Amino acid sequence: MSILPYLLAVWLVAIGLYGIVSSRNLIHLAVCVSVCQSGTYVLLLAIGYKDRGTAPIFSDVPASRRAVDPVVQALTLTDIVVAVAISALLLSLALKAFDHHGSLDPAEMADLKG
Repeated sequence: MSILPYLLAVWLVAIGLYGIVSSRNLIHLAVCVSVCQSGTYVLLLAIGYKDRGTAPIFSDVPASRRAVDPVVQALTLTDIVVAVAISALLLSLALKAFDHHGSLDPAEMADLKG
């Protein structure tokens, strides 16, 4: 197994976190959160990968063959569904903030300064 998928996952999370920290726009912030979540997809798929592994349908696979773990695939699909829900929530909150404050820049929202 190569270390390349793990490095890619770390790179995606690092780029996403940098974007979250340096973001001056709520839409950009939502996109950076999606990039971070893409790193988790890559990490989960790298963990569940088996070289020359077959599909996780065990009715016709002999016990001597290697099969890919179906739990990791299910977690990846669940992660994708959660990411879509989070993206929709963040974008709707950005739209409401724009309607209320007239700007997408968090620094210009005086009511949020504490």
